[in-house]
Amino acid sequence: MQFDDLTEAQILAVAVTAEEEDAHIYRDFADSLRNEFPSTAELFTKMAEEEDGHRHRLIDVYRQRFGEHIPLIRRQDVRGFSVRRPSWFKRTLQPEHAREEAALMEIESRRFYEAAMKRTGDAGIRQLLGDLAQEEGKHEATANEITSKQVEAGEVSHEHEAARRLFVLRFVQPGLAGLMDGSVSTLAPLFAAAFATTNTIATFKVGLAASIGAGISMGFAEALSDDGKLSGRGSPWLRGAVCGLMTTIGGLGHTMPFLIRNFHTATGIAIGVVAIELAVIAWIRKRYMDTPLLAAVFQVVVGGVLVFLVGWLIGAG
Repeated sequence: MQFDDLTEAQILAVAVTAEEEDAHIYRDFADSLRNEFPSTAELFTKMAEEEDGHRHRLIDVYRQRFGEHIPLIRRQDVRGFSVRRPSWFKRTLQPEHAREEAALMEIESRRFYEAAMKRTGDAGIRQLLGDLAQEEGKHEATANEITSKQVEAGEVSHEHEAARRLFVLRFVQPGLAGLMDGSVSTLAPLFAAAFATTNTIATFKVGLAASIGAGISMGFAEALSDDGKLSGRGSPWLRGAVCGLMTTIGGLGHTMPFLIRNFHTATGIAIGVVAIELAVIAWIRKRYMDTPLLAAVFQVVVGGVLVFLVGWLIGAG
C-alpha cells in the first residue's frame, strides 16, 4: 500500500510494529555483543528500552482512539520503507557496524514520524508523532554521548583491543598457519621434482598437486580442530576456508614460475618468490602475533631453508 493511503489508525499500527521490530533488533545486537563488547551491548539495551517506551505510548493512544485490536501492518507492507536487515545478518557483528546500522534505523524512524505527523488531523496523535520524531532524532545524540563516556572510561579502547584479538583468532591465525604450511611444506616435493627432472612443466604439475592437496588437507584439519564455541574463534568452516585458501596460495607462489620453459630461469624466480613468501610470513608474525622480528625471521627462514635443502638433496641425489 502507499504511505499516502494510510489512515490514522493504520499509521499508528505501522508505528507500533516498527517500534517493536526495532527494539527486538537492538536486543539482538546487545545479545550478540554482550560477551565480547559489553559497553556497546549496554548501549543497545538502553535503546531497546526506549523503543519499548515508544511502543507503549503508541498503543495507549491507539486504544483510546480506535479500540483494542491493532491490525498487523509492517514496514514492508508500505511502499517507501527500506527493509530492515535481519539482526543476525552477521555472525561476527562488530560494534561499529551495529552503531552504523542503528543510526540508519533512527534516521528512517524520524522521517516516518515527521511525514506521519503531517497526515493526521487529530491533535493528540499529531502531538505524539511529533514527540516521537524528536526523540528518535535524539537517539543518535544519546548514543554518541554514551559512547563518549565509554571512551573516557577506556571501555571502547578495550572493545577495539577485543575486536583485534577476535580478528587475529578468526582470520590471521588460520590464514598464517595455511600460508606457512603452503609456503614451506611444498618446497621439498617441488624442488625435488625440479632437480630430479629439470622439466619445468612436470615440476609445475607436482607443485600444483602439492599446493591444492595441502590446501584441502589443511582446510579440513582447521575446520575440524575447533568448533569455535568455547575458544571464540568463530565459524569452523570459515576458518577452514581461510586456512585452505592461504595454504594453496602459499604453495602456488613458488610453483607458478615453473610455467617458464627455461629451467634455470624458472628455478631462480621460484627461489626469489620463496624468499619473499618467508619475509611476508615473518612480517605477519611480528605484526599480529607479537613475535620479535629477528625471532620471526629466524624461525621462518631456518625452517624454509631446511625444507628447501631436503628437496634439493633428494632431487639431485
